[in-house]
Amino acid sequence: MAAAGLVFDVAHTSLLTRAVMTCHLALSGMGQVWLPVERHWKWNERHYGALQGLDKAATTAQHGEEQTKIWRRSYDVPPPAVDMSSPEHPASDPRYRLVNPADLPATECLKDVVERVVPHFHATVVPQLRAGLNVLVAAHGNSLRALVMALENISSENIAELNIPTGVPRLYKLSDSLAVNEVTYLGDAEKIKAATDAVANQAKPK
Repeated sequence: MAAAGLVFDVAHTSLLTRAVMTCHLALSGMGQVWLPVERHWKWNERHYGALQGLDKAATTAQHGEEQTKIWRRSYDVPPPAVDMSSPEHPASDPRYRLVNPADLPATECLKDVVERVVPHFHATVVPQLRAGLNVLVAAHGNSLRALVMALENISSENIAELNIPTGVPRLYKLSDSLAVNEVTYLGDAEKIKAATDAVANQAKPK
């Protein structure tokens, strides 16, 4: 992003440490660490319910590749939920202490993530874009897939095959009406392909 000469006015990120740190490192690398950063749990990664804390390979080993793919990639089939008393429920995490526990997810499919990310995007980012601001979003594979789905009008059938490479900036250039004029990944094409393949292969048993 620094090499591309990008200059931002505001940044958004989730409340999860990896996204917060990614946002900070990106802004630092561009010499823009002073920018205002808006953090909100609605940018969080998808909550995997009873599978939370298991990596994708471990889930495949326990439940089989077919069931794991359904939970990971189907648009509207969530994994089993966790009870609100579970340590894996967000209500147990102090960073959500000011959020109504009933609003926090006990499990999510991608449809659920879309339903929290897209309205939040329209409430917070769209007004900034309409004001002519350049906006950086540092989030997660599934929250970003939800946003890409909305921005690019990807169907619920086709979104299953979209893999977001970790740590690769995706640059959108929008029209005055916020339609997508141009979208591209920034960086070396071979490295981007390797990162995309790594995400696609995460659930495969080793």
